[in-house]
Parts: sequence; structure tokens; C-alpha cells
Amino acid sequence: MYDKFDIKTKSLEIDKNNIEQNITKAKNGSQAAFRFLLNSFWADVYNYQLKRTKSENDAEDIVIQTFSKAFDKIHTFDDKYVFKTWLITISKNVHIDLLRKKNSSISVETTKEQEDKVFLVVDENPTPEDKIIREQNLAKLLRDIKQLKPKYQEVIQLRYFQELSYKEISEQINEPMNNVKVKLLRAKKLLSEIIKRS
Repeated sequence: MYDKFDIKTKSLEIDKNNIEQNITKAKNGSQAAFRFLLNSFWADVYNYQLKRTKSENDAEDIVIQTFSKAFDKIHTFDDKYVFKTWLITISKNVHIDLLRKKNSSISVETTKEQEDKVFLVVDENPTPEDKIIREQNLAKLLRDIKQLKPKYQEVIQLRYFQELSYKEISEQINEPMNNVKVKLLRAKKLLSEIIKRS
């Protein structure tokens, strides 16, 4: 018979193994693994940034950039470290960089090399969220989309209604493709939750 401590320890081991497996898959370019990691750690990084910035919007933007950078550099993650700590460190650096940019007001363009790397990560296969979104009645779907924040509404509409590619969306909203990918993953998750509730 297990006591509560043993059950909790086993649960933590399973979670840790699941996370490690998804990190390995993400290093090999698995879109589903990226989505799992984004969904698993979004709240941790968001809450950390919310305490720092005291702004939901700024925190969300920083988290999008954090995951964008993390997905870009996932191959550099060392398994000796805790993944959440690695994400928080990236997040802290993104925030510091943004503060520096605000002070110097210099914008930095993404390099062609970074853009090319994103194509390796972008997977056009439909996700479970895509399936839920596509099965909705159009009028209901439009009402549900209106419940999202404007930045998420925009990428959903560009992707599903204008059928733009990641590259085209990136050019239209003037953001790096990795940011577009993270925004879309997050927007689809939020939208599918809204759809399931209504």
C-alpha cells in the first residue's frame, strides 16, 4: 500500500519522464512536442513575467518571445538542468533586452538565417485544436474568436480565413516567424477551450 508521499513522488516521476520525452522529441522537430511544452510551461513563465512587468499584455508578449527563442534554441538545452528554469532564464533575458531596446529605441530585424531555421520547426499537419476549430459553425466560430485578445484574433483570422502561410503572417504583422508560430499555438489552444466551454 502506497502512502500519499509515494503516490506524489511517482506522479512527479511520470511528469518528469513525460517532459523529458517531449524535450527529446522537440529537439527532433516534433510539432506536437513543442505544443506540449508550450501548454505545460506557459503559465509558469507568464506568472513569472506578470510579477516582473505588472502588465498582462507585456507579460504575454514576453512569453511569446520566450517560447519563440526556446523553440529556436531547443537543441542547446542541456538535460542536466531543469527545463522550467531554462525557460525562466530565457524569459528574464528577453525582458532585459526589451528594456534596453526601449531605452535605446533601436529595433532589430531578424536575420534570414533565423527565418530559415523556423521552416524546420513549422509543421503544417493539423493539430487537435485545428480539428475542433474547423468543425465549428462559422457564425459561432466568429463569436468565439471575438472572445480572444486582439493579437490572437489577428493571427487566427490571417491563418484560417485568409489562409496565409506562417511567412506571410510574419510579414503582415511584422514579427519573426517563431513569434507567429507561438502566437498561433497559444491562440488555437485558447480558442479550442472557448469552443469546448460553449
